[in-house]
Amino acid sequence: MTLALSASGAGKKSAHKSKLTSDRIRSAWLFLSPMLITLAVVAGWPLLRTIWLGFTDANLSDLSRTTFIGLENYYVTFDGEAYGLLVDPDWWNAVWNTIWFTVVSVGLETIFGMFIALVLNAEFRGRGFVRAAVLIPWAIPTVVSAQMWGWMLHDQFGVLNEILLTIGLISQPIAWTADPDTAMWAVIMVDVWKTTPFMALLILAGLQMLPGDIYEAARVDGVHPVRVFFKVTLPLIKPALMVAIIFRALDALRIFDLIYVLTSNSADTMSMSVYARQQLVDFQEVGYGSAAATLLFLIVAVMTTITLMAGNVKLSEGPQS
Repeated sequence: MTLALSASGAGKKSAHKSKLTSDRIRSAWLFLSPMLITLAVVAGWPLLRTIWLGFTDANLSDLSRTTFIGLENYYVTFDGEAYGLLVDPDWWNAVWNTIWFTVVSVGLETIFGMFIALVLNAEFRGRGFVRAAVLIPWAIPTVVSAQMWGWMLHDQFGVLNEILLTIGLISQPIAWTADPDTAMWAVIMVDVWKTTPFMALLILAGLQMLPGDIYEAARVDGVHPVRVFFKVTLPLIKPALMVAIIFRALDALRIFDLIYVLTSNSADTMSMSVYARQQLVDFQEVGYGSAAATLLFLIVAVMTTITLMAGNVKLSEGPQS
């Protein structure tokens, strides 16, 4: 009899808990629905429209005469010759430029951001002021910082050339953003200067969540600080580090404003976004440009998936004590 009553009570408790969970899930979807609807209208519809236009011959001069042409914007053969985005050398050059820019800039920003975060995580006088000062480059709008650096890198009146000439490192002014050998490196340098504080901020947030007793134990045991960093700190902040890298990689893969302001439509630095903009606006080929934008979206999605799988980390994870 007692067992029956216990089972009945457990069943009622389980049913009550299940109903409570269902109510919470229903309430969550209810509160999220306005945001999801807004997101679908603001982001979903333009994305679907862009994908659709990529299968048409739409032209900016007359969008009313749009014809469905299937995959011709991507690949088509005519009289034995292949045409389309997938065989366009300018497009693949833009893809290579974008991936190279992403790998180098995000890599440098991760290294410098880690160093800055470790410094800011230490106790010293004026730490609050230093933290605020470090964020200044990130707070400046990209177009403003790009224009500022464009003046500084100018071959005739740029302050960078003036400094290097004065100390004797160069014998003549260098056109940093016009020379094919230096243009991409100039863009990477400006991006690293501007975005490293963002990486440092996210990594610092992860560092400040780490339990202090681990470091106290390592200090008592006499473990070298470098070994503590690689064996303790780095594994514990891996989730925060991966989030920072993913966010920056996503931003770098769709880079447009910095490259366009510094080097315009130069083939040496043209990114996928700059290429798509050139087709859409300069050449008024809405269909072809939309196909380029669609491929850009797919490449970003694939790269994000690969990064998540390589990192083997869930974004909801946090440092574990």
